[in-house]
Amino acid sequence: MNRIDPSSTSGSRPFLSGKRRWMLGLAAFFIAIAGGVFADYWSAMPIDAKASFTGRDACIQCHQKEAELFAGSHHDLAMDLATDESVIGDFSGVEFAHHGITSRMFRDGDRFMIHTEGPDGEMADFEIKYVFGVDPLQQYMVEFDRTAEMSENEVGRLQVLRVSWDTHAKKWFYLEPPDVHEKLAPDDDLHWTGIAQRWNTMCAECHSTNLQKNFDPKTARYHTSWSEIDVSCEACHGPGSLHVELAQSKSLFWDRHHGMGLAELKGADAIPQIEACAPCHSRRRVLKSGFQPGQRFCDFYEPELLQESTYHANGEILDEVYVYGSFIQSKMYHKGIRCSDCHDPHSLKLKQPGNATCTSCHAHPAGKYDTPSHHRHEPGTAGASCVECHMPETTYMAVDPRRDHSIRIPRPDLSVALGTPNACTGCHVELEKEKQPEEIRKRLPKFAEFVASSEQLPSDSYSKLTEYAKWLEQARGGDTKIKAVLHEIDQWCDDACDRWYGDQRKRPDHFATALHAARTQQPDALQQLANVALSKEGVPDLARATAIQELSRADSGADATRVAREALKDPNPIVRVAAVRVFEGRDPSQIRRTIVPMLTDDSRLVRSEAGRILSTVPADSLSAGQREQLRSALDEYHESLMETSDRGSAHLVWAVVLENQGRYGEAIESYETAIRVQPGAVGPRSNLAALLESMAQSGQLPPAEAAEVQARVTKLRADELPLLQRDANLAPDNGPLQYRLGLALYLQGDAEAGLQRIEKSVALEPENEQFLLALVLLLQKLERIDDAKAACQRLLDLSPNNPQYQNLMRQLE
Repeated sequence: MNRIDPSSTSGSRPFLSGKRRWMLGLAAFFIAIAGGVFADYWSAMPIDAKASFTGRDACIQCHQKEAELFAGSHHDLAMDLATDESVIGDFSGVEFAHHGITSRMFRDGDRFMIHTEGPDGEMADFEIKYVFGVDPLQQYMVEFDRTAEMSENEVGRLQVLRVSWDTHAKKWFYLEPPDVHEKLAPDDDLHWTGIAQRWNTMCAECHSTNLQKNFDPKTARYHTSWSEIDVSCEACHGPGSLHVELAQSKSLFWDRHHGMGLAELKGADAIPQIEACAPCHSRRRVLKSGFQPGQRFCDFYEPELLQESTYHANGEILDEVYVYGSFIQSKMYHKGIRCSDCHDPHSLKLKQPGNATCTSCHAHPAGKYDTPSHHRHEPGTAGASCVECHMPETTYMAVDPRRDHSIRIPRPDLSVALGTPNACTGCHVELEKEKQPEEIRKRLPKFAEFVASSEQLPSDSYSKLTEYAKWLEQARGGDTKIKAVLHEIDQWCDDACDRWYGDQRKRPDHFATALHAARTQQPDALQQLANVALSKEGVPDLARATAIQELSRADSGADATRVAREALKDPNPIVRVAAVRVFEGRDPSQIRRTIVPMLTDDSRLVRSEAGRILSTVPADSLSAGQREQLRSALDEYHESLMETSDRGSAHLVWAVVLENQGRYGEAIESYETAIRVQPGAVGPRSNLAALLESMAQSGQLPPAEAAEVQARVTKLRADELPLLQRDANLAPDNGPLQYRLGLALYLQGDAEAGLQRIEKSVALEPENEQFLLALVLLLQKLERIDDAKAACQRLLDLSPNNPQYQNLMRQLE
């Protein structure tokens, strides 16, 4: 019997037992399965696949629970067509009087109407096309500039009425601009038909999904559109087409390139979620449209710093800043807390009632914080509420209280030293009001008296509106008696904290001290600002950037540039861009050496601002490669400006950049566009006049055009003068406006009137060398030599080694 030799190479197949054949078959089966699974994983959408907007209906199919929570939320009701279902105001023919105007809200069939003052100052009927918001107030919008060729999903210019509906009091009220308590002229930007009340410019991006402004500067017309009228799913999660396609596929996996096709908002890193909310919950400048969740905030926006007009020196909210700028100052932010830890992201409601919002995390051990041993107040009172102490309210839009999200420990000691607010005084000031003499109570505040007399707001809104924030406003405005009362209450609160905590009381250094020192021109302000700016821990990035900004304003010398050079290496782009701006107006060689490397920064914010600063440097001092980097950065800067191309200021600023680069023809076009887009804006006419005059005098224009150009210059300046007078009178404490009006009056031949305005600008900003220099030259022109010498001496006191000032003094002597 022949046997088969397993080692034979004759090509005959070896014998396999049934068990081995089964095992090999099973292995082959698993290999095939594994191969199929791997092939399923490896097959993927193209890496450059772009998602598009699908609408909420595509989401609801799988996310019904979230959709139920979302229904009726403030996001869901952010904006809507004016219908019987959406309008909650009284349009039964009711009349409402405000500033001598009687508006009437009524129906015309299915249409909601208002009879009120229009843009020409005449009373007229206007159809309300859209409603805006729902609680605590609802606003109403009128459409202008609609043309026949516009499609149904486009809107023209929408203007938001100031006559608004208080949803709690169920009555109409007039929503005044901050600090303006008189009738607005029809051509005022703050009038309901002005640019400050234009939905397309001020509101649209954050109240609708996939908003496309579509403003045409050539025609000054809007063709604004959206994919959904309110704040829907894709506003927060990003466009959903890739996610829907992946969810409906038969694959076992999400995509290896695109994951779920949406931004990861629940990962270990809290920043993506916070920055998904930040675009609409921040006071910021737009750098680039098209932000999607998951992208870096500072590549699309620049948050406002702790400006004196918007924040108190300690970082507490003053003006309406929409949460983000406060929250990124907080310990919570730096500990990784995110929005959805406290708020349900779909209903927007707090996840826990009352103090449980905080004690659900701060419960180690249980009862450590929600007890009199911690808060020192009677349980159930305001003093026992976490948010009343750590997140005090300020009321905006007359009826809308907003909480400060910096979540800080009250510091009455800082209030005593600096006059900053604190939550303790915020509560106790109400108790102190009735103890004050009538002369003080009468002054708290004028606006409150107007509100009370007009019966526009209910008593509870009146109370919130008129208390602590208004006391602070009066004190900031120079009311010394009210300031003294506040100081007394601050001291009482500070003493109470000393009694409670004794030697255990913590008073850590605070950036407020440095900002206050700079704004009150204290001798050691520069060193304090430098310490804050370069602090490596314990100081929020927003405060460090603000310190750099204040340092640049206070010091034009080496200290500011030394700090700025160090700050250019900071990991945070907000700090780096503040450092870049320190070099504006410095020596061109210093700008070139320091700022050229920032043209390749990884942040669009830093690159574009570096380009703007470098636009003042002669192009021939840069290498070919550097000029190309500058061109790219300026393209980004121009794109950021054109995000607000419906504002004259965007074209004005770009024209200045073009002038810096010697691109005079383009600069003239940009100035002309600024005038066309916003005819009532101050600035473009005077800048254009100066440019044309300079070109004519330097021989850059043909002699035959000289007379025509001069006539145009004269007309531009004549047209600018009443606009400057209007703005300077509306803002009498604004030094730059007074200065510009002074120059305009001088150029129009009224030197004495010009002198008065320039003297006022110097009084407002006594250390502004530009204002002082203009004062010296004008006094010299008027042959008031002694006064000119005195002003020139002030210049030399500020800059003793400045050769221009030294030569000027020699001329005067």
